[in-house]
Amino acid sequence: MALNLVRAGTPLVVWNRSPERCDALRTAGAKVAASPAEVFERARVVMLMLADEAATDAVLERGTPRFAEKVAGHVVVHMGTTAPGYSAELETDVRDAGGAYVEAPVSGSRGPAEAGQLVAMLAGEPQAVEEVRPLLRPMCHETVVCGAVPSAALTKLAVNLFLITMVSGLAEAVHFANRHDLDPEVFLHVLDSGPMASAVSRTKAAKLAGRDFSPQAAIADVLKNNRLIAEAARRSGTASPLLDVCLALFGETLALGHAESDMAAVIHAIEARTSPPPRQEPGDG
Repeated sequence: MALNLVRAGTPLVVWNRSPERCDALRTAGAKVAASPAEVFERARVVMLMLADEAATDAVLERGTPRFAEKVAGHVVVHMGTTAPGYSAELETDVRDAGGAYVEAPVSGSRGPAEAGQLVAMLAGEPQAVEEVRPLLRPMCHETVVCGAVPSAALTKLAVNLFLITMVSGLAEAVHFANRHDLDPEVFLHVLDSGPMASAVSRTKAAKLAGRDFSPQAAIADVLKNNRLIAEAARRSGTASPLLDVCLALFGETLALGHAESDMAAVIHAIEARTSPPPRQEPGDG
């Protein structure tokens, strides 16, 4: 994502907790900061793409006097996937400290990120949103304004709910086809030719057919997102029967040792639940 920004000519200063990950950005022309504080010193708009809430709070030094020193006069763009309630509270803290806050989670995994084909969901005060929107164009083919915080975070969870249930259903369909000895090429051809075909279905079906579980979206990350959606559903009293089944399946996949595998590896949990084929005794049939 950052490489697409710097390649588009955006003046960029970056920091990463793993310094070696900045090497390609430095080569491409970005300035590499020694600390998050230096990023805030040199940039008005600061984009955060961090693993979770704890990492975000640590980088911002939230809960300390240094938090206000960092965010005052800045636009903080929160691009990670976190609980909507957390994002709403963070917005309050940033605005109380004299900063502006924009939610900008994105939809898309590694491939779309590298190709600049993500979809960004934006929420926040209109003036701040419009300041941030053009900065996202080099990495996103679409930027959609969702309303006030935390509407973008909630939209991202709704999108992820569809993704999780869709890929789980596809994995089960492939498993069903395999168990009935269907020709996998014929089955995938039918899927790809019909109205349900999509970039996601084509990519994941090919991975399932080839048993290629190199990660685009890893099981551990998908399980984290699944839990965030489930928690939001519980808080609002929203039924989530399909998601609940997926939560169990992804948890089982993780327990089977596939934490770093692609989410298509959920097929392992489905296979583990399946009874072995009946043993044929001598003389049968």
